[in-house]
Amino acid sequence: MTSRRKIPSTAALSAFEAAARHASFTEAAEELSLTQSAICRQIAGLEQFLGVSLFRRSRRGVLLTEAGVTYHRQVSRHLEQIELDTLNLMTRGGRGGRLELAVVPTFGTRWLLPRLAGFAQLHPDITLNLSSRTRPFLFDDTTMDAAIYAGDGHWPGAVTTHLMAETLVPVCSPALIAPRKKLTPQQLAELPLLQQSTRPYAWRQWFESIGFVPGNELAGPRYELFFMSLEAAAVGLGVALVPEYDIGDDLTSGRLVIPVQHFCPSDRAYYLSIPERKADNPVLEVFKAWLIEEMATYNATAEQERLLRAKPRPRTRAA
Repeated sequence: MTSRRKIPSTAALSAFEAAARHASFTEAAEELSLTQSAICRQIAGLEQFLGVSLFRRSRRGVLLTEAGVTYHRQVSRHLEQIELDTLNLMTRGGRGGRLELAVVPTFGTRWLLPRLAGFAQLHPDITLNLSSRTRPFLFDDTTMDAAIYAGDGHWPGAVTTHLMAETLVPVCSPALIAPRKKLTPQQLAELPLLQQSTRPYAWRQWFESIGFVPGNELAGPRYELFFMSLEAAAVGLGVALVPEYDIGDDLTSGRLVIPVQHFCPSDRAYYLSIPERKADNPVLEVFKAWLIEEMATYNATAEQERLLRAKPRPRTRAA
């Protein structure tokens, strides 16, 4: 005989979650269109069911106990997931699916988002939701189905697929070096070097790979995201060292230039990471296949553009 699940009622959980979020039974009652006494009954019944006190009263209202804080964190996450699943089913009528994808911010903004219209046209029944994450995390603690991140390919409990190697290149505003078009590494080192807080030794690695270490390569204003560094470079605050995929449109428009034509492979690459338990998810398989195809096209194009930029331009004869 199967025993009954130890699951409280959703009404009790909703009352608890709202009261914990507001730190008020009265505000929880207003949100849920219930009376305050109804909220009190639901929470009292939940505490009796659990055998644990979730709230303690104070002069300012109600406060969560230590057990209440932990339980609220868990309950709110699960209620949010239930709400997302319900909305997805309602809007899709049971067709297609939804993917929750964590992605490093600049890659998501500069590379992935411009290509998602093509994915939507091919797979209109799949909704792709993006969340910003700068570092690996435990999938079990989130609602994420997959992640795109920069690292070494090792993610415990997940299957990773290599997407592309990361190559770093210096960029700056053309006004910063005008009237010059190109610089030597020594001249570059005299300009403000914009630092990446997540890559504190990136400039040192770049200079070492070109055979010149100026001694000031770790100094300069720091930014957390590559997107911030790009904007800072564009307004003339200094030279940014960014992944090659970041710079395409800005070079074409003339907003940024490459002062020294040297591309340095970093110690990181971009990977798609999928929890082992979801490795056979058909919707994830569709997204993974599309992503690999898009990445192969990009890598081939980037290599051609790199070769063209490295080619010396023919000199024009004076009239």
